[in-house]
Parts: sequence; C-alpha cells; structure tokens
Amino acid sequence: MNSNYYTIKKSCQHEILIQRSRFICHLKRTDNEQEAQEFINSIRSQHKSANHNCFAYVIGENNAIQKASDDGEPSGTAGVPMLEVLKKQDLRNVTAVVTRYFGGIKLGGGGLIRAYGSSVSEGLVAAGIVERVRHVLYTVSVDYTLLGKLENELRQNVYQLHEIRYTDKVELLVYVNEKSTEEFEEWITSLTNANAEITRGAISFLELDN
Repeated sequence: MNSNYYTIKKSCQHEILIQRSRFICHLKRTDNEQEAQEFINSIRSQHKSANHNCFAYVIGENNAIQKASDDGEPSGTAGVPMLEVLKKQDLRNVTAVVTRYFGGIKLGGGGLIRAYGSSVSEGLVAAGIVERVRHVLYTVSVDYTLLGKLENELRQNVYQLHEIRYTDKVELLVYVNEKSTEEFEEWITSLTNANAEITRGAISFLELDN
C-alpha cells in the first residue's frame, strides 16, 4: 500500500435473523488473496452444514482485487451485494463471509440482496472502521536541557511521541503524518533554535479511529 486507506478495526462475527434464516457475517483483514481464500475455507469448514457460505473481498491499492461468490444463492443476490457494501465504505484488505442457515421461508431476489447487504453492514458496525495513515518515524536528538520543553510541546501537539531514549543526549522518537513532515521539521528547528538533530526514519502505517 502506497497511500492511506480504510479497513476494519478487528475481526468480527455478527449474526442477524431474517424470516427464520440465520445470516452470520464473518469479517477479517486479509492482506493478500491467499489469506482471503484461507479465511473463506476456514469458515466453510466451521459451517459445513450451512446452506450457503457466500463471500466477497477487496484487496490492494485501489481495490485492484475484487471477488464475490453467491455459493448457490440465485446469481447476483449475495456476493455482489456484499461486495458493494465493502466498496461503498471504501474499505481495503477486507474479506467478508456470510453463512446462511435456511429457515424455511424463501426471501426472493430482493429480499436476499437486502439480507446479505444488511448482514455485512451490521457486521462492519460491530467490527469498527479505522483509517491506516502513513507516518514517518523521526528521531529528534537534543541536549537534556531541552527535554522538558520539547516533551511538553510534543504531548500537546498533533505529533505522536512514541518513545524517549536516554543516552549522552536525549532521543525522542516521534510519528509524523507523511503529509506534515516539512512542517514538523521547521517546527522542531524553530522550537529548539536549531539545536536539534532531526533524523528521518522508516515509513509505517498508524491506525486512526474513523
């Protein structure tokens, strides 16, 4: 992933009952298609006696990989509605499997579309949504005389103080949104009167609640 994206906060299982049919939505983060297929197969194994285990997943930059399956339901009534819910939420790297235990009452095409879509929508509410945002990990090295001021200012700012290391100098490790790096460097330079050594480190994703 080269850009920020939304995904689920945690794996989740959520059940709804519609006209005596049980719809159990299983959600999991999957970083590639192999992980998605392994998750789908694990749900199928757990629910061998279910009438259907329909699935949909979106994976990769700009959701380059999208797949859906009706698993025996009428064409277009299960997998595609599930996929559309994931896409509408602009999610990435998520696999949804909805297990159906038939309750004896037929829902019709429209009823099935609503049921499978609602199952995933409610499951996403239970799982929660986070934004994964690219951050740069900076190391800011200063003399001990500047520690109090710098730490206090960082804790009151949008930047995320990750760790403080104490050596011959003090090293403050700070996560900075990739879009704010130039502003951060200028701020530190001004705050310390150019008495800080600023080292740009690796880029990683931090998760922010949506």
